[in-house]
Amino acid sequence: MSTLLPKSGVNWKAAASRLPPSRAIWNFVARTRVLLVVALIAIVILIWDGVSGTAGDIQKFYCFGPAKSPMHMSPNEQAEWAGHLQTPVIFNHHTPVEVNHTSIQRVDLNTVESTPKAALNQERVLILTPLRNAAPYIEQHFDLLSQLTYPHNLIDLAFLVGDSTDDTLAVLAMELERVQSRTDKIPFNSAMIVEKDFGAIVGMDVENRHGFAMQGPRRKMMGKARNYLLSAALKPEHSWVYWRDVDIKDSPNKIIEDFVAHDRDVLVPNIWFHRYKDGRDIEGRFDYNSWQESDAGRKLAATLDKDIVLAEGYKEYKTERTYMARMGDWRDNKDVEIPLDGIGGVNILVKADVHRSGINFPCYAFENQAETEGFAKMAKRAGYGVYGLPNYVVWHIDTDEKPGNA
Repeated sequence: MSTLLPKSGVNWKAAASRLPPSRAIWNFVARTRVLLVVALIAIVILIWDGVSGTAGDIQKFYCFGPAKSPMHMSPNEQAEWAGHLQTPVIFNHHTPVEVNHTSIQRVDLNTVESTPKAALNQERVLILTPLRNAAPYIEQHFDLLSQLTYPHNLIDLAFLVGDSTDDTLAVLAMELERVQSRTDKIPFNSAMIVEKDFGAIVGMDVENRHGFAMQGPRRKMMGKARNYLLSAALKPEHSWVYWRDVDIKDSPNKIIEDFVAHDRDVLVPNIWFHRYKDGRDIEGRFDYNSWQESDAGRKLAATLDKDIVLAEGYKEYKTERTYMARMGDWRDNKDVEIPLDGIGGVNILVKADVHRSGINFPCYAFENQAETEGFAKMAKRAGYGVYGLPNYVVWHIDTDEKPGNA
């Protein structure tokens, strides 16, 4: 039965008879040129399909800007580069550095501050006291320290004992043991005793200690003693340094809080003493080392050799300076301040950073001053403020010394 095809169709047997033999077709396809052409066409088709299919995605990831590190770009290049960023990029990613060796210590002084609210901010106070043949005054010294209202757990004590011929060291050790062994809130955070002799040969009687001829050598030696004590005791955690002599007779219990409230770099009170005549307290003026400079003092200093140390209260050098000891009244406003050019050392509150900046007590003539007066000159030269409180009185023992020209 013959196969019927549409009129428009093709007779397959007739078409097949017209095709070349299969062997001829295979030989044609197997030729090298044909295979090469086919391979190239396939590659072009694949590449075109890949490019056309991912062109939109490629537009999402591209770099813009000069061919250099951002650290080396100019400000204009950085602004232009940053304005076209679309994808966050992390450059030079590093892991933290860990230091585990026990011999390496980190000190961050940026966290140590001296503020008017020291107690509230838990700021540490270092109380420093140089001692020489001071055994008779040590017990009273600790009685006054124990009455301080500033939190004792924030106070560190340090003493320097030098060139003593009495029982200063033994009495000091016993008093420290007595106070630090208490079980209430009286013991202090820590206490340190520094021993250092400086070869002092000046007697400790009033005439020798306060005679004019010995003022220069004595003040230089005292400056050296203060510096040794400071360098041994000052720690990174201290915010304030409170210099307090052992022979203070009386002072307000809130003196630390009162002083830090002024927020001054260096601050001193007025130093007077009690002396009774005919049953009346004459309220003697003690410390003439806290003063304001005068024109006469400047002119005098300009004529002196640079190694001469001026001493106040003696007729040998007439400075005509204004002494804070002659000013003020403890009955008036205790917070009144005056600027000073020289200070005494009986009671000084200093921001610890002042000392850390290199302001210490010259054991040589600095602008013709030494020790505490030289300290004030040095602090002012460095741009720090030095002030006194003429109505805030700390009472010193009465030394019954002879007056000079002051």
